Amino acid sequence: MLTSGCLLALAGCGPKQTDVQKATERGILLLGNGAEPQTLDPHVATGVPENHIITTLLEGLIAYHPYDDTAIEPGMAESFETNATGDVYTFHLRDAQWSNGDPVTAQDFVYSYQRMLDPKLAAQYVTMLFVVKNAQAYYESLSSEDPNVKPLAWDEVGIKALDDKTLEITLIAPMPYFPLMLKHYSWFPVNPRAIEENGGMTSRNGRWFQVGNHVSNGPFRLKNWTTNQVLEVEKNPLYWDADKVRLNGIRFFPIESSDTEERLFEAGGLHKTYEIPLSKIDEYKAQKPNRIRLDPYLGSYFYRINVSRNDALADPRVRRALTLSIDRETITKNVLRGGQIPAYYFVPQGISGYESQDYFKYDPAEAKRLLAEAGYPDGKGFPNFEILYNTLEQHKIIAETIQQMWKSTLGIDVGIYNQEWKVYLDAQSNLDYDISRAGWIGDYVDPYTFLEMFTTGNGNNDTGWSNARYDELIATAPLAGTTEKRYAMLQEAESILMEELPIIPIYIYTRPFLIHPDLKNWNPKLLDNRNMKYIWLEDSGE
Repeated sequence: MLTSGCLLALAGCGPKQTDVQKATERGILLLGNGAEPQTLDPHVATGVPENHIITTLLEGLIAYHPYDDTAIEPGMAESFETNATGDVYTFHLRDAQWSNGDPVTAQDFVYSYQRMLDPKLAAQYVTMLFVVKNAQAYYESLSSEDPNVKPLAWDEVGIKALDDKTLEITLIAPMPYFPLMLKHYSWFPVNPRAIEENGGMTSRNGRWFQVGNHVSNGPFRLKNWTTNQVLEVEKNPLYWDADKVRLNGIRFFPIESSDTEERLFEAGGLHKTYEIPLSKIDEYKAQKPNRIRLDPYLGSYFYRINVSRNDALADPRVRRALTLSIDRETITKNVLRGGQIPAYYFVPQGISGYESQDYFKYDPAEAKRLLAEAGYPDGKGFPNFEILYNTLEQHKIIAETIQQMWKSTLGIDVGIYNQEWKVYLDAQSNLDYDISRAGWIGDYVDPYTFLEMFTTGNGNNDTGWSNARYDELIATAPLAGTTEKRYAMLQEAESILMEELPIIPIYIYTRPFLIHPDLKNWNPKLLDNRNMKYIWLEDSGE
């Protein structure tokens, strides 16, 4: 974390040129990253701070388009085709190299996907690969403790290297949105030699992604990582499209305080912030409109409820009472002020063909009635519980606001506490919390990416909640045959989720941030995923 001494130096203790001006001259992008990354392993990572870095270092079969998240941009695959029934994809890899000089081959992708599907790696995103024929059966056979269950042979899984440059993937059913899924980092390849030399296929020790060991196939390679201070990547000269990469490097600063980040931006220390202090949004809109952006964002901000360790929170009536007593209009208009949309559903609007509907409304009277019915009239006898949030000022303010709403409406006392990003993620995974702040950004533009994570045993569920009908709908929706039928099944699943409420939707995101005019081609994008080879810096004179 940058110290106040660094901020003073940037503000005027050194040369007249700011860090941004010097960095623009050198082609080095200075970015706020929101938090220290938990990992750089694409098969282990789950968070946005990790995503921003991993996508500069590695490239999958399909890449991110510069402005359209629904477009198909060739990545490691220069082309692909499907069979007549649409359930077999054949990818033709371009001539590309890893940063250590190894060729990128179809076998690298097979190795990477076999790694993802090995239960010993404990990849939370493993279910992303269950769209592949026999992938789930393979994973579950290896996971089984039943001595009568024989491990399924890898050859039975629908992932084949036909030759060094041809990869065939067979799906469980035709899925027109499958190429969009391949943009997600869980589908990225890793370099087999680097993995095997640093612990082996299922090791999570992190040695392979340390400086000096990391091997990239993306537009940048890892240069420096000083924990809690800066992570720096530099242009990868062996990247297949290196001539089009206009940046020479990127520095990611893990600044968790939006106030600290804003001061650093104003001192000329960042080209772009991760967040903006809520109290400064109106000021920038009025006084510096060219420095603030409020971009659309396909994501839901919500609270997870651990239904497994608190008897009161295990009661659906209590969860609904908590949900109905949150005034989302007040939060979005008076607290956030960044164009966020109150959420009375979980799947955000903006997905063509999927109709979001309100499943509940702000209803304090009904909330009080439900709490009394559950045995806690006016909050009497309600057990103590706490809201966990990862360290960020915005999350604290929202937690304090909801804490007050629950006290004034329901008469219950709620504690709040924060944890650093890595600790916070572990607490959720271990169900070591009562209620936890959460956010989910679409991995691709489809409702499935929001709903699939709440199936029983999913690595991203983190609530202890389970519903057999919900699991059935999510499992069979990809087999529906048409988009209309699939969406109808997913809407039924969402209605179950919103009836039982193991989560509390609060608002639909926008992306408020500060941006320096030197930063070019940072286009608004629903998923906010960038192909950094399309970004450049240009002296604006400011």
